[in-house]
Amino acid sequence: MDSAPSAVVPLGSHARPTRGSILGDDELAVIEELLRSGSPLSGGVWRERFEEAFRAHLGVAHALSVTSGTTALRLAIHLLDLRPGDEVIATPQTYLATVQPLLDYGVRVRFCDVEPDSLNIDASRIEELITDRTRAVLMVHYGGRAADMPRIMALAERYGLTVVEDAAHAIGGSLNGRPLGSFGHFGIFSFHSSKNITTLGEGGMLVVRDDEAAARATALRDNSVDAVYVPSRHTFAETHRPPAGAMFPAGSYTADCLMLRGTGINGTLAEPAAAVGYVQLGKLPALQARRRELARQYTERLARIPGVHVPPVPEGVDHPYHLYTAFVDPELIDRDALLNAMDAAGSQLSLRYFPLHLMPEWRAHGHREGECPVAERRWFREMINIPCQPGIDDDQAAQLMDQLERTISRSWRRGRTPLGRTA
Repeated sequence: MDSAPSAVVPLGSHARPTRGSILGDDELAVIEELLRSGSPLSGGVWRERFEEAFRAHLGVAHALSVTSGTTALRLAIHLLDLRPGDEVIATPQTYLATVQPLLDYGVRVRFCDVEPDSLNIDASRIEELITDRTRAVLMVHYGGRAADMPRIMALAERYGLTVVEDAAHAIGGSLNGRPLGSFGHFGIFSFHSSKNITTLGEGGMLVVRDDEAAARATALRDNSVDAVYVPSRHTFAETHRPPAGAMFPAGSYTADCLMLRGTGINGTLAEPAAAVGYVQLGKLPALQARRRELARQYTERLARIPGVHVPPVPEGVDHPYHLYTAFVDPELIDRDALLNAMDAAGSQLSLRYFPLHLMPEWRAHGHREGECPVAERRWFREMINIPCQPGIDDDQAAQLMDQLERTISRSWRRGRTPLGRTA
């Protein structure tokens, strides 16, 4: 699992790389090995190897591979055993899948504003949102930068809350030497094609701290029901021994269902995807090194551009740079004009993510503008995300920075402050 990644995939000067990882001969070889072996293509040895390697990587007891990060989130939220009227504290600055499953539970979501530099949930503001109905905190390591997990976990312990740690951006990141995704009661990882490693485009991992919760999650993933069973009080067949070759769920002949908590899904990660995930996990150190080198180059160049700010990474935070985020001074730079000018020049920047409390489905539940002012200001006026995928070579990175600097400096040469702001 220590092999280096394949050669960087060449990109045209105006290409917009969207793949978060690099796939090459190693991945092709393991898929060919699997297909030629005649082994099962679902629920076989590669899933076991991938999960075992992932547990070792994080130092955790339970890691269940699933079909997507969204599947992992849905399983974790199901295991919260929420009831109508319960409350959940969540970050607004994340992909919609982090909180979307809560719409199915009739719970009240209290969106907690974010820190201005990290865009992570502001741990100093969580406590003021806690009530006697609060059951859980849903947070994310935005872009891969570690949230304040010691403070969040201390609050969870004090108030009896469950923490769902969305680490979809954070594989390869750590806080004070501890891997991100291993702090919360549940950890969520995504292996979508845009993420730092991939399992053929889709895939995820659910990390579970508690043995009982892990057993429930496994049953749900494997298309069983989540239920409480007791020994059967009667028999309904002449024998408890099934006929040879019969397929049936465990306990069919010997148990009664005392309480049904939910129905299962087929969330099994296919063997080809698991095999690729195993190879990709071995390449993670080299892939991360490339992302960090790009981040270093960007930070060095952006320090020369007036009106652009890159927050420093705090001591003890090992940033995996799923996203590279900078901020512009809105008094100097019209952010939207900058994005449009860069796009017209063939160097598209991006914005991730729209503040979730302002999505239509959450506005329908009473959420409004002004609820999370830091997240709103950053997203609507100041934030830019700069491509940081390992497939970007040094020349492309330099071209991107050159274009950004030219785009801003042109406005200065016209006797105006950058991008249309009048002096």
